[in-house]
Amino acid sequence: MKTIKQNIQIVEEKITAAAERAGRKREDVLLLAVSKTKPVEVIREAVACGLTSLGENKVQEIMEKYEPMGDGVHWHLIGHLQTNKVKYIIDKVDMIHSVESLRLAEEINKRAAAKSLVMDVLVEVNMAEEESKFGIQPERVEEFLRQIAPLPHIRVRGLMTVAPFVENPEENRVYFRKMRELLVDMNQKKIDNINMDVLSMGMTGDYEVAIEEGATIVRVGTGIFGERYYPNRG
Repeated sequence: MKTIKQNIQIVEEKITAAAERAGRKREDVLLLAVSKTKPVEVIREAVACGLTSLGENKVQEIMEKYEPMGDGVHWHLIGHLQTNKVKYIIDKVDMIHSVESLRLAEEINKRAAAKSLVMDVLVEVNMAEEESKFGIQPERVEEFLRQIAPLPHIRVRGLMTVAPFVENPEENRVYFRKMRELLVDMNQKKIDNINMDVLSMGMTGDYEVAIEEGATIVRVGTGIFGERYYPNRG
């Protein structure tokens, strides 16, 4: 078994190579270490290797890990977020990747206002239009952006998608390319308060293709930490 340090080195080399193929720089891409189900002592190994941006799917896991991990860590909420749980993480995360309803955006805005902060958010797009996935349909993104643009305590930084699980990452290239085109198209609409520069897309199986198509954040869990650990299974 490779160590976390070795895994990170491999991922870093692949990110660098993919960026170069696309005529981009390594620093154009944030490697978000997806630490879901991983205990604090394991996550600390990744942080010690320089990965200080961590992504979690569940509010509960951020709550459990926030204090033990201490300062110097930047948390991102990347999973589906229920409105009744926004209050728990509003002052703990740097970015919420999964905004896909006006109700959720309004709740984030309300909770951020109460803490006198402005929350960076991404609009989740169901680009592959899978029934099992959360996210806004691509054709509804402009309407949604116009709805949430006036909210003063959220800052829409860009778009996020969860691509289909595929054996061949090339199959997802079309979705990543469409995400990039959608981001460019939305910026050209000149919607007040909307100026997006973030594309969160690509995971362990397909992040190289995502980078080639313009990803600025890739969410890598298994590629860094190995297979997920579910203590309550079996």
